[in-house]
Amino acid sequence: MNVVANVYRGEKVESSHLGHIAVVHPDGTLLYSYGDPFRLTYARSSMKPLQAIPIVETGAADRFGLEPADLSLCCASHSGEQRHRSRAMGILARAGQQEAMLQCGTHVPRDEESYKQLIREGKPLTPVFSNCSGKHSGMIATATHMGEDVSTYHLPDHPVQQRILDVVEDITGYPKEKIYMGTDGCGVPVHELPLANYAWAFAKLAKPEVVKSPDRQKAIQRITDAMTAHPEMVGGNNRYCTDLMTAFKGRIVGKAGAESVYCLGDRKTGLGVAVKIEDGGARAINPVVNEVLRQLGIGTDGPLEELGAYTNPLIKNMSGSTVGRIETAFTLEAVKQSLRA
Repeated sequence: MNVVANVYRGEKVESSHLGHIAVVHPDGTLLYSYGDPFRLTYARSSMKPLQAIPIVETGAADRFGLEPADLSLCCASHSGEQRHRSRAMGILARAGQQEAMLQCGTHVPRDEESYKQLIREGKPLTPVFSNCSGKHSGMIATATHMGEDVSTYHLPDHPVQQRILDVVEDITGYPKEKIYMGTDGCGVPVHELPLANYAWAFAKLAKPEVVKSPDRQKAIQRITDAMTAHPEMVGGNNRYCTDLMTAFKGRIVGKAGAESVYCLGDRKTGLGVAVKIEDGGARAINPVVNEVLRQLGIGTDGPLEELGAYTNPLIKNMSGSTVGRIETAFTLEAVKQSLRA
């Protein structure tokens, strides 16, 4: 079995997580893998940096004066902190749109204090609290800029989503006629591709000069610069995405996805990494990503030490006593296989 992490209670393994890993060079060569690197996968929110590219390419970002922190929020699965909500509302306001246009739905924010304050004030949860409100605000701004129907921006046939599909095809190197589209938790299309193609996409995000279009190169650079300059917008307090990019000081661009997916690009080596935990359990993903980086020799000079709390996280009981831990249990296998058609 392709076990990537074991969960210990005391010194006994209580549970195990299976997983799949792909590490790809910017030229499209699969270099390392574990499990099935071609597992068809919904990358979920890991694709937000790609979904943000049309915001820049259409000119919407410039027309509405989006700052780097705004673009970072467009790539976020944020915690619903005040700084996140105010930026999302600011993007909408500059586009001349209201919060009611957001089609992302809502949920209790990860930021507990924001939710408690809402309860104290007797106010309802609204869509801006959704972790995807930044992405949706960017899509609304793009539709507004292009003179398109804003009320249906989230539907698969809308030009906003078709532009994103074209970007996904280009950056992942996977033909769009083979891409199956489901519906994400926030209501927009989500794309199913082989895991290795997601890794290739993040290798291109790390080294945009390998992308053919100069304009797309600039858009990618602008988005990844925004994410690494403002990692607090991508996640929030005590969030792995934020802490990872902070620890690596601009070297790593990374993004989590629901159902235990993680994608990252190393802007120094150009390597792209994609990880999927088979059962969708979130507790294994961060330790596995840290271990992939360690095995690749990335961040062993300090950053991984800063991320130590995510490496072998402790399991505590109701009274706060340590009763177990999570440990990774895999070794990357060297391969050399081209993803190019």
